[in-house]
Amino acid sequence: MKILKSDWIDFLRQYGPIAHNDNMYDEVIHETLKKKKLQPITFETPYLQELVDNFKSDKPKSIILTGTAGDGKSFRCRAIWEKLGGDKNAWNQGDKIHTLNIEQKKLIIIKDLSEINSDEQISLLISMSESIFQESSSDIYLIAANDGQLIEAFTKIKQNDSGLKVGQIIEELLVTDSKEKDGYSLSLYNLSRLENAKLFQDILEAILNHPGWQTCHQCVYCNPEDIHQRCPIWENKQRLEDTNTGLLKQRLIDLLELAELNERHLPIRQLLLLVANILLGHPDGEDGLMNCKQIPSILSSAKTSLASPYRNAFGENLSERKRYKTDVFAILRSFGIGIQTSDRIDNILIFGVDDPTLNQDYQDLIGFDAYYGSDSKFCAAQKAYLEGDESEDKNLFLSLLQSHRQRLFFTIPPEKALEMKLWNLTNFKYAGEYLEEVYRVRKQGERVTPKIVARLAKGLNRVFTGWLIQNQDELILATAGSYSQARISRIFEDTISVIKDRGESVTLEFNHYTNKLDLVVSIHPQISSIRMRLNLTRYEYLNQVAEGALPSNFSQECYEDILAFKSQILSQLTKRRELEKDSNAEESINFKLLQVNAEGKASGKLLEIES
Repeated sequence: MKILKSDWIDFLRQYGPIAHNDNMYDEVIHETLKKKKLQPITFETPYLQELVDNFKSDKPKSIILTGTAGDGKSFRCRAIWEKLGGDKNAWNQGDKIHTLNIEQKKLIIIKDLSEINSDEQISLLISMSESIFQESSSDIYLIAANDGQLIEAFTKIKQNDSGLKVGQIIEELLVTDSKEKDGYSLSLYNLSRLENAKLFQDILEAILNHPGWQTCHQCVYCNPEDIHQRCPIWENKQRLEDTNTGLLKQRLIDLLELAELNERHLPIRQLLLLVANILLGHPDGEDGLMNCKQIPSILSSAKTSLASPYRNAFGENLSERKRYKTDVFAILRSFGIGIQTSDRIDNILIFGVDDPTLNQDYQDLIGFDAYYGSDSKFCAAQKAYLEGDESEDKNLFLSLLQSHRQRLFFTIPPEKALEMKLWNLTNFKYAGEYLEEVYRVRKQGERVTPKIVARLAKGLNRVFTGWLIQNQDELILATAGSYSQARISRIFEDTISVIKDRGESVTLEFNHYTNKLDLVVSIHPQISSIRMRLNLTRYEYLNQVAEGALPSNFSQECYEDILAFKSQILSQLTKRRELEKDSNAEESINFKLLQVNAEGKASGKLLEIES
């Protein structure tokens, strides 16, 4: 056995947050793989076969691929070219436009619209637009561009009817998150709508199962008898693919799914970066990433704890500036994991080693893990802190607490998650409920527990009225006269039943169109329901308000969103009154003042003024 330099590890480093990560670009990947004689990282590419089948069909449609940088637009263009018989070498020659004959059609591929100058863009888009409206056209197109470039390019087409029409269609498809519009030979694939969690799972499996790891089995640091001489890269791999609990992997998937539901999309490029950083991260490594030759010095200096995958998931191996410039770490750090905590968790970390009432929890959660849990560095710092030692170890212990809270978030077993209040380690203490008991339940077509809907109604009522009212079986609609956006509303307008009654309801619905969750209020069978996207932040906000938090304390943006939702409901309420108006009734002007009784129940008190 000997220390080996692994080409696979060197290649994987290129996907991490390094200064010049050329491997992020499809054009460079294949040259690097060929040079190092490595197999590519392969995983199922969403839409790829569907796109190939389209171009092979009898009536192929032109395709536009859009999305953020790193979503895989260029990769799909190249893969389609090759699957349809295009020459691999011809693709790598740097041409901006590629053409390929398929049966009686000519496929024109523009892998990056931004590389085409303005005049060529206009000419190409006009040609594509005209081909969409001509059934006899022999030309079909595949164009990759981010949505901003796409809209800007079509705004330049001012004197071509087809171009103007297609530009309007594309804008409509982007706004409505649609792929096609009936009657038009065009499909738009927005790759930014792909799910973070599913992509991450596929990428993780592809990297963990890559044959490049076989070299590691021949290394002296792969599986030594002394655990403290084990390579941290190999240890991180083992923890990511842990088949017994799979907790690290599952909690990462949960966070990425929550981020997606909170309108924070991550492209494939960022997910590859995350996996590479979790495996290779260490602050002493070049660019914050380990390579094989650095392993002996890391082990001899007892700094393996700094390679913890639980830290690396949040970019702790990087400088603060680099962390916040990297999208995936900025998003994951927004959960506040490591900063947020609870008395129970900190008591276990600080006093658990000596306190008999906490020692079992300490052993179960920290003591058993001699590599990243109760390692020598942590134990020495903990002892110095408890003994009141003014040495550096005491201050070090306080800084280590953040890393150990991060570790506990990924290692507290599911059966202890409720007892330990797992999600109190984040900024979103209702995130677990939102994911498990609301989003995934509705996605499977099952019913959400009524108490959850009631709590949301209570939160809505407190924002709608500005009063700490207790009503949760009905929505209370109130205004300040004609002004619906007032912080305190004293004029009672009406109520809406939360439980389905006479066409009224407040429900949580899974939107199959967007793959997100909507809060839906219905007020009449003949009137359209009012929908609001119920993302994680709004869900947390409404629940905290229901608990008693002042509406403006959490998020001014959330507060304004809920008031805008209230205005939409009031607008539909006006329509309901028109429908229910009795033309024979004597006209009078009725006002109801909002009143709240001693139990916090709100209702309307009638004041009648004869006209």
